[in-house]
Amino acid sequence: MTQLRIGEAAQLLGVSDDTVRRWAAAGRVPTQVAPDGRQVVDGRDLAALALTLAAEPGQPAALGSARNRLRGIVTRVLTDTVMAQVEMQAGPYRLVSLMSREAVDELGLAPGVVTDAVVKATQVIVEIPARR
Repeated sequence: MTQLRIGEAAQLLGVSDDTVRRWAAAGRVPTQVAPDGRQVVDGRDLAALALTLAAEPGQPAALGSARNRLRGIVTRVLTDTVMAQVEMQAGPYRLVSLMSREAVDELGLAPGVVTDAVVKATQVIVEIPARR
């Protein structure tokens, strides 16, 4: 059984620690007290909450077959005459996209622009992160 500290749970859901604490106080996600006295969330309970959050209505998304969307901010744009490299930060994740310079110009991509990264891959590697 994986137990996650409130901060870890918040980071995985993309919300603040206070939001997870409010949800716990409201009974939206059960918590326990770990042997060290910290409040923790069981990984299965957090996964169930994540599914309900994903199902909640939000901003309408563009229609398409990709399901992996990450909201972020452009941090760097490198261009040449034909191609461009766009870097963005989406929470703790740095994403890099290669696209045409024409697309960068049409979208007005520049550092500070809020974007959505849409990821569709035929292969996804899943790893267990090292515990700190």
